[in-house]
Amino acid sequence: MAADRSMSDPRIGPERVRGVVLHESSVDQSEQAGGPRLLAIGLTLLAVAVALFLVWQTVSSLLIVFAGVLFAAFLDAAARALAPVLPLSRIWRLTFVLMLLSALSGFGLVWGAGKLPEQTRLLLKVMDAQVDILQEHLLSYGVDLLGPEWGRDFAQWLFADQGRFLRHAQFLLGGASSLLTGVLVVVFLGILFAFDPTSHRESLVVLVRQPYRARTRAVMDEIGNVMRLWFVGQLIRIILMTLCVWPALYLIGLPGPFLLGLQAGLSNFIPYLGPIVAAIPIALVAMPLGASLLIWAVAVYTIIQSIEGYVIGPLIQRRAVETPPAWTLVAIVLLGALFGVMGIALAMPLVAVGRVAIIRFYVEDYLGDRREPTTENS
Repeated sequence: MAADRSMSDPRIGPERVRGVVLHESSVDQSEQAGGPRLLAIGLTLLAVAVALFLVWQTVSSLLIVFAGVLFAAFLDAAARALAPVLPLSRIWRLTFVLMLLSALSGFGLVWGAGKLPEQTRLLLKVMDAQVDILQEHLLSYGVDLLGPEWGRDFAQWLFADQGRFLRHAQFLLGGASSLLTGVLVVVFLGILFAFDPTSHRESLVVLVRQPYRARTRAVMDEIGNVMRLWFVGQLIRIILMTLCVWPALYLIGLPGPFLLGLQAGLSNFIPYLGPIVAAIPIALVAMPLGASLLIWAVAVYTIIQSIEGYVIGPLIQRRAVETPPAWTLVAIVLLGALFGVMGIALAMPLVAVGRVAIIRFYVEDYLGDRREPTTENS
């Protein structure tokens, strides 16, 4: 083929030789370029695999960092809310918010140290007695719920085996220290992120190619707005639920109404599953007080939780989270199975942030599906 092409080439000798040499050199260069291209693809796949492995191994730390970003979003939202009231710079408003939170936390610790332990002991005693009654009823039907070695003498259970006692003490101390360390890391990360959000954002934007930096910056700002709305909305829901359940249980006559209302409010941090779990302590406390009081307690809690879950909650969170409930529940189950309590607690904001990132970067930018908002024709 090359010989026939050279025989039919009308160019004179030197020009013909130069053309053949240039053609062969371009073929050699294209063949040589194929090797580095394959090598670059292989190295890219290897880097992605290593990055995914490192993310999997450090996911607990990454969840703590994400919780710090959420706390920073809350501090930023509080500082923004104070802007019409306090005509100060953002730094001073953030400082005021931190001082106010510190004062409220100190007051809560001082007040709770005198009130909560007593209510906690009372509730645990009532629930413990109710579990005994439940165990006796089940034994009458031949069902041993708690096992044949179940006993009420916890001191004997702990001190009978010194090694087991030391293992339990080590587990409790290790869990408490890990929890305290995680809380401190989240607080300090949130403070650092909140006081200088621009530089932290730009340190990530600079890793993106120049033409896409403006788009990345806009999407990150939108994600920050979603996190602010979600955190503030959750805080409002927790406060409202606590303030509604607390007086309702007090009027019914249940012991420890504040603690029961607080755990009912905090349960809203975990959607769908949390409110169901929060009903168990209320039912256990109300059971020994009579069937009528049990019905009243469960009915009042169900009514308050239904109003909050189906009316107030969606109104508060409609601008932050627009994910279908089924996908949210799937995310809670999967993240809880993979990462435990931290995954369950952060499933909702992770779904909200992931939704924004997928829609903006994948659906709109990669697929080119930029949907215009629908307008209703009157």
